[in-house]
Amino acid sequence: MTYSLDLRHRVVSFIEEGGSQREAQRLFKISRNTIYRWRTSEDLRPKVHGSRQRKLDKSALKRHVQDHPDAKLCERAVHFGVHTSAIWYALRSMNIVKKSA
Repeated sequence: MTYSLDLRHRVVSFIEEGGSQREAQRLFKISRNTIYRWRTSEDLRPKVHGSRQRKLDKSALKRHVQDHPDAKLCERAVHFGVHTSAIWYALRSMNIVKKSA
């Protein structure tokens, strides 16, 4: 959960105006470590994190599913060099579900 920039400024201002860090913890319901990081940071804005680099290319996986619709999860995992659960999670996130009757 990301705290708003306004809240960050209010917490830091509260402490700078004489309030204790313990009071700020109770009043704003924020952990001691979070308050410490905000006080020592030059910029209070939340950090923007990009998406992680994944080992599994989802577009290649989608093409593989189209080219080999009957392949099993373990076969796809060997093809891409990942664990079977990685294939399962990727397919699930792409809403590609194959259920046999």
